Amino acid sequence: MTVENLRDRLPDFAKDIRLNLSSVLKEDPGSGLPLNHIYGVALASAYATRHPDVIAAVSGDATAILSAEEVNAAKSAATVMAMNNIYYRFVHLVHDAEFSKMPVGLRMNVIANPGIAKVDFELYALAVSAINGCGLCIESHTKVVEHGGISKQGIQHAVKIAAVINAAAQALQI
Repeated sequence: MTVENLRDRLPDFAKDIRLNLSSVLKEDPGSGLPLNHIYGVALASAYATRHPDVIAAVSGDATAILSAEEVNAAKSAATVMAMNNIYYRFVHLVHDAEFSKMPVGLRMNVIANPGIAKVDFELYALAVSAINGCGLCIESHTKVVEHGGISKQGIQHAVKIAAVINAAAQALQI
């Protein structure tokens, strides 16, 4: 399956998502994101949606663009953020400073050693965190990717990819 197949399956009420899917998965000179960043973000986002057809479609296109290490990092980002976004969203929303001082005690070594450039992995993690709605993680990953040289337009592009991939999964479930 490919993203084009996925677009064709989106119902008429999701016409905007169909059109956006075409546009966000292209290089945009304003964002500065190369195609491998775009598809790494898209793949991590697809895994975060948990929708098998969305995962299959993005994987179908991404395998021609991404290295095996980038594919693995996208899986790792979606998986570790599934844990971290829950934990850190709790710490943020509970409004009790004592929780933020407690040792986390959860393994997340992949963040330090993702197998690809750290800034690339952080961009994947940012997109997944946006889907999962963890403000604390969004803020943290945004700072890291900005410090790593990704422009605000590049960050916006990554989050738009996550938003559109998530919306496609939603449209297929209705």
